[in-house]
Amino acid sequence: MSFEIAFVLLLLVIAVVMFATEKFPVDLVALIVMALLLLSGIITPEEGVSGFSNSATVTVGAMFTLSAGLFKTGVVNYLGSIIGRLFKYNFLLALVAVMVAVGLFSAFINNTPVVAIFTPLLLGIAREIKASPSKMLMPVSFASMFGGVCTLIGTSTNILVSSIAERHGQRPFSMFEFAPLGVVMFAVGTVYMLTIGRRLIPDRRSSGEVTQTFGMGEYLAEIILLPEAKSVGKPLGNSPLVQEVELEIIEVYREGRLLTLPPPETLLQAGDLLRVRCDVEKIRKLQERLGIQLRAEGHWPDEEEEAKETTLVEAVIAPNSTLAGKSLKQSRFRDVFGAIALAIRHRGTLMREHLENIRLSAGDALLLKVKRDHLDQLKQDRAFVIVSEVGLPEYRKRKMIPALLVIFGVVLAATLNLTPILISAIAGSVLLILTGCLDPEDVYKAVEWKVIFLLAGVLPLGVAMEKTGAALFISKGLLLVVGAWGPRAIVAAFYLVTSLLTEAMSNNATAVLLAPIAISTAESLGVDARPLLMAVTFAASASFMTPVGYQTNTLIYGPGQYKFADFLRVGTPLNMLFWVLATLLIPRFWPF
Repeated sequence: MSFEIAFVLLLLVIAVVMFATEKFPVDLVALIVMALLLLSGIITPEEGVSGFSNSATVTVGAMFTLSAGLFKTGVVNYLGSIIGRLFKYNFLLALVAVMVAVGLFSAFINNTPVVAIFTPLLLGIAREIKASPSKMLMPVSFASMFGGVCTLIGTSTNILVSSIAERHGQRPFSMFEFAPLGVVMFAVGTVYMLTIGRRLIPDRRSSGEVTQTFGMGEYLAEIILLPEAKSVGKPLGNSPLVQEVELEIIEVYREGRLLTLPPPETLLQAGDLLRVRCDVEKIRKLQERLGIQLRAEGHWPDEEEEAKETTLVEAVIAPNSTLAGKSLKQSRFRDVFGAIALAIRHRGTLMREHLENIRLSAGDALLLKVKRDHLDQLKQDRAFVIVSEVGLPEYRKRKMIPALLVIFGVVLAATLNLTPILISAIAGSVLLILTGCLDPEDVYKAVEWKVIFLLAGVLPLGVAMEKTGAALFISKGLLLVVGAWGPRAIVAAFYLVTSLLTEAMSNNATAVLLAPIAISTAESLGVDARPLLMAVTFAASASFMTPVGYQTNTLIYGPGQYKFADFLRVGTPLNMLFWVLATLLIPRFWPF
């Protein structure tokens, strides 16, 4: 083993560990890997930055824009609301319709926003029909993955592996080349979820209001500030109430005037009526020392005025959010968003105290009290996905038909090989702007830049593995273990390894690392690399066992109030089922 191979393999192990533990953002890890490869001299500067100009990176960016065209014009929301009405008549039939609709959308556009659109719709329907939303959200998330493996543009992973194959002299994947196995997996997965899977999902979330869901009954209190209180005459942010008891003061009612989400510099006065987030028992124990009095039960003054000024919102930290890894205090949450967090559901645990210092993660659900004049800003910010119903966003409904025609044209051009998918996707993005479906600003907001930098940073590692011979070294080791059992066993091995890795780290990173090894293994065996590449591609986009393995699982984790074990219970049999299907059918559909 040469020094270059040893260095690349060591870097590979470190990258996998860092991707899996998420101590640093995945895009930063990818850029660190790229920088180390450049500093070591293993790759040239041109090879180091080649990920930014790679056709897969550019195509994925364009696909984010095409997806935004359908969302901004309301196509997905319109169909979702129509299908959602079926739940009032027949739950099982409606669940089938929703899964099929989500799967079809996900076959052609980014599936994370599809699930983001359907989540608040399903939560609202669950409240109306008094059903548990946890029985709906997991099947919808899984259905988005079923649909994504059916076409070239269904997931960024498919585009990425196609690009890697083309770079190694293989022919690129065609638009519907994935469809034979993809449709089988879609059908089998849907039947599994409607029969076995649905019964394995526990009723985690009640159908009640959002405050009941977060159990806020004992954590919202009203207190009167007495003249002898230490906090009288002091700024809210430096008052003993905030500093010693760690109360969150939501509203102040003073002399017939309501101060909603008062700023830290607000001076507290004797007689102020405060609505606070706290442990009521703690208030009872400390009220004499602090000069405060719990208010007797009754109606909050000016409740109508309060309803006009503020609202309660349930928001989920989005995958690739800028808030991930930060606390509320570090992000200056109250100042930036004009909202305060009343409770946080963090990795399945409900937290209602010491919220300021909790390190947020993608998938965390936050109960927010927000000023209505800040609500539009909150809904448009890509750091969140609003999952409680707070009014529908503005859609450009008159542009639905042009948006659908553009998407259809992109798919048709790629299917008939009139143009490469890169060209048709870019042309489609430009047409969406020219037809008024999107503004240029919408395009910049639509692109998930963390994904772009992840791809650009991790692709050079694939180049280094090929250039140094590290990919060939790993493939020879793999052949020693399972090679004697024939090519079908190697397909099974690649699918299993990819599936396990993608449960713990980015599916794109997993594909970039394993695709070159698959090609080297095929070359060593003297067989077509297509079956092994298909094993990597399908496995990288079928992550059902954890809430962190795929973005749609992360998105529903908080709103569904799932436990980590719920995904293991439901997803493990499905992963095993797909592994068997892939092992049996990949060699049949793509012979060696």
